[in-house]
Amino acid sequence: MADGETAPREAFIPLAVEKFQHPDLTATGEARAAVALSSLKTLWFNTGTLCNIECINCYIESSPKNDRLVYLTPDDVRPYFAEMDGSTFSPTEIGYTGGEPFMNPHILELIAMGLDGDRDALVLTNAMAPMMRPRIQEGLLKLKDAYGAKLRLRVSLDHYTQDLHEEERGPGAWAPAMAGLGWLAANGFAVEIAGRSCWGETEETARKGYEALFTEIGLDVDAADPRALVLFPEMDERIDVPEITTACWDLVGVRPEDMMCATSRMVVKRKGEAAPVVLPCTLLPYGPAFEMGPRLADATGAVKLNHPHCAKFCVLGGGSCSAG
Repeated sequence: MADGETAPREAFIPLAVEKFQHPDLTATGEARAAVALSSLKTLWFNTGTLCNIECINCYIESSPKNDRLVYLTPDDVRPYFAEMDGSTFSPTEIGYTGGEPFMNPHILELIAMGLDGDRDALVLTNAMAPMMRPRIQEGLLKLKDAYGAKLRLRVSLDHYTQDLHEEERGPGAWAPAMAGLGWLAANGFAVEIAGRSCWGETEETARKGYEALFTEIGLDVDAADPRALVLFPEMDERIDVPEITTACWDLVGVRPEDMMCATSRMVVKRKGEAAPVVLPCTLLPYGPAFEMGPRLADATGAVKLNHPHCAKFCVLGGGSCSAG
């Protein structure tokens, strides 16, 4: 395949049913890898799984109908900030993910809570209609004026071409995203972009494509900076992937302390539950085996890499939703 061309997504090779079954052992009986919490740098709040669109391969299955994770409220998150204050749980970054966070009616207050103090706030959004409502725009402008670049918005733009972006997000998804990015750029927000690396092109080709788009629309994002333009590996837990053993760290040349769950946790509230719970990371919102407890103090234990996302996204793909 010539450089610059794109390839179809990988062939569907189903995950072997015997994999990722035992918390401590792989299907071949080897010791499963685990990751210890080194420090809590990023605390994520999943603001709810409802979204204004439904992507074909959303790892969290967000849609206009999926409310398995309900909207977090200020009362839900306030105890976590109280727990952080004056304790060893003092992250430098508060992340907001979904679903589409700007569908949560409390989102502006939640973001303000995250920015109160010496912390940054990172909001993941598709920059479409929910973000462009006048109430949200007015609130975001006030937050930007008050906190400047401490407020960052990471916009999901799956590809720098309309066709491939809409292959993932559906027909008509490009123009609203461009309008949202244009508004953010015109008003001086700190913007990052999240793309995907599932179309077979080289990273160099992808970054050059995004660079041309950013220049065209006047967006001040450095496409060469992997923190400013994050190219995420694809995730599909149905597709076969190796299990990660304790021996794999040396074999693949990565360190457990560089994994997302070494420095992050996520708070979610499941539908029908009275209170939120803490999970290891943004990628595992539903599995009860990954539930760590209701408080940050309950979430200090090591995370066993017993899920396909652990292998493909984090260890082999080098992905992380956090800034550092």
